[in-house]
Amino acid sequence: MHHFARRTAGFTAVLAAAGLVLAACGDDDKGDSAKTGMASMTGMVTSALSPGTSAGATTTRAEGSATTTTGTAAAEGTKIPTPGGEISVDGDIYKKYVQLGGPTGTLGLPLEVEEKAPEDGEYQDFAGGTIYEAKDGEPHIVWGEIRKAWEDNGGAQGKLGYPVSDEKDIPGGKQSDFTGGTITWVDGTITVTPKS
Repeated sequence: MHHFARRTAGFTAVLAAAGLVLAACGDDDKGDSAKTGMASMTGMVTSALSPGTSAGATTTRAEGSATTTTGTAAAEGTKIPTPGGEISVDGDIYKKYVQLGGPTGTLGLPLEVEEKAPEDGEYQDFAGGTIYEAKDGEPHIVWGEIRKAWEDNGGAQGKLGYPVSDEKDIPGGKQSDFTGGTITWVDGTITVTPKS
């Protein structure tokens, strides 16, 4: 329920911002500014969620919105406006973030910029969880009670190592797989199973 509340709050903030833009544009006698305001908001949400596909890097920004830079895979990313200022989300972590709905998805807003993790990996914290990526691996999400158990066992530096799967449904709960084992959450009980 906690993640639902975060998503709802994020969605409500986007709707409130849209209302403010439309209200600020509402004093035009012809009514065209309301259409312009809505187009601006549509561009803002679209730019925050759209991955880049062009060969040359381009930057798009609607007033008060996310700045999206598109181009080569290494240059893909966006800057998300947050209460603490704009925060960049880039590369493979950006692609994973977009797959999950970006700022209005399950992860919500970024909390900080991408950081280095053990053994040349990377991670970035979001309101709803964290995306981790090993040096030669794929990005995966760790969140909730499974994340707490993983961190209690040393996180990426511990015996479990990096995640190799996103959380998945299993009978009665959830499971995440790591290079060194598995963590399950079944009927409210966490079980950490290292590989033998």
